Amino acid sequence: MKIKDIIKEGKPVIALEAHNGLSALIVENSPFDAIWISSLTDSASKGLPDTELISMDSRLDTVRQIRQVSTKPIIYDGDTGGQVEQFPYWVARLEEAGVDAIIIEDKAFPKRNSLDENASHILEDVDVFSKKISAGKAVAKDVMIIARLESLIAKHNVYEAMSRAEMFLNAGADGIMIHSKESVNAVEVFEFAKMFKEKHPEVPLVCVPTTYNQFTNKELSELGFNIIIHANHLLRASLKAMQETADRLWADQRSKDLDDDIATVKAIFKITGYTS
Repeated sequence: MKIKDIIKEGKPVIALEAHNGLSALIVENSPFDAIWISSLTDSASKGLPDTELISMDSRLDTVRQIRQVSTKPIIYDGDTGGQVEQFPYWVARLEEAGVDAIIIEDKAFPKRNSLDENASHILEDVDVFSKKISAGKAVAKDVMIIARLESLIAKHNVYEAMSRAEMFLNAGADGIMIHSKESVNAVEVFEFAKMFKEKHPEVPLVCVPTTYNQFTNKELSELGFNIIIHANHLLRASLKAMQETADRLWADQRSKDLDDDIATVKAIFKITGYTS
C-alpha cells in the first residue's frame, strides 16, 4: 500500500530508517508502515559525514538494495534536492527505483545535518526552492514530493515557517515536513502543526521526533502529524553494538564470551533467505 493510500484511510504512517538491505529486512519483518532512507545513515554507513558528499548514483544503489528486499513504501531523504535543473532527473530515477515519497529540505547547498549544534543553517531562497519543487512535480508520475522546512533549525519563528510552507504548497508540494531539534516540549513544532492543520487539514504533515522522543506515535498523530519518521535508530543501535563487540573481542582475546549477545550465523541465514 502506498503512503498516500494509508493516509487516505485516516491512519498515521510510521516509518523506520534503513540504510542497506539487511536493515531493510528488519523493517520489512516489523509492524512499521514504511522505510525512511536517511541521508545521515546512508552517508554514515559509508563512513562519510552528512554533507551531501554521497553521489546520487550511490544513493540510488542504496534505494535499489532496499527495494530488492522490501515491499514497504520508501520515503527518501533527498537533502536539498541539488540544482533546480538536476532535480527533475533524480525525481524520475527515484520513482523508477520504487520510491513513494521524496523529501527535500529548504536549505542552501551543501547542507549541514540539522542536529549539528555548531553548524550554520542557511535557508534557500523561497523562489529558488519553489522552482525546484515545481520542476520535480512536472516529471513526477505518482511519487510524492514533500517540502521539509528548516526554519526552526535556522532559529526563525513558526510564522516564517508557515509563510514558506504556503509558498511551497503553491509550487506543488504534496506535503510539508516541519523539522526541529527542540527537545523539551517541542512547543514550536506543535504550534506550527496546529496552525498548519487549521488551514490545510487534508495536506500530509510530517515530523521526525528524534529530539522530542518522549511523545508517542499516537500522541503525535493526534497533534496532526500524518507521517512520523524514526530517522536513524537502526544505524545508531548497530554502531553502539559493533563498537562494544569490537572492544570486548579484543579485551577477551576470544569470541566465546560474546555468544549470548550477538546474532547467530543461523539467524543471518534465516533473515536473508539462505535457509527457511
